[in-house]
Amino acid sequence: MKLLGIGSRIEHSEYGKGVVTNVTSKHYWVTFIDQGLETIDIDSEYEVIEATEDDVDTVSFYEVERSLKAILKQWSDVSEVVAIADKWKGGKIIMEPGDPNLQSKELPIDTFFHKITMVRDRLRVMEQKINSSNNLDEQEKIDLQQYITRSYGSLTSFNVLFKLKSQQFVGQKSK
Repeated sequence: MKLLGIGSRIEHSEYGKGVVTNVTSKHYWVTFIDQGLETIDIDSEYEVIEATEDDVDTVSFYEVERSLKAILKQWSDVSEVVAIADKWKGGKIIMEPGDPNLQSKELPIDTFFHKITMVRDRLRVMEQKINSSNNLDEQEKIDLQQYITRSYGSLTSFNVLFKLKSQQFVGQKSK
């Protein structure tokens, strides 16, 4: 039995006409006109409308998806998944006002942590936009970069919430 390459067109008795978009050791991933993406066994019954030979350098759907994710991560403000330290999971922040006549406020710590990581992510995006800007001269870029670094420094108090040290805030290093 000869393997079909990516781009081969087939007709399946159950799914209809489709195009092979990925090949694994046991399955074809086929995008069918009427049914969408389905995986079928390589030894399934189907009629080959047009076969293509699979070259070694063919890009799989997985590789395209991985590349797209990397591009989106680099050029958008899509944030990475940041884990809260285990000891804080399910916890809450209680804010008690100095005036006993006023009501205290409780907030799930996960919600607070999410807001902190969003601030960090927005600062990173701003940093990228400043560094790639053609409208700012080098001294303006340096000045704005220092403000961002100081902002990171102001947020280091929240580093205790992060599970991974590599994801924590880092301010200006002392010389």
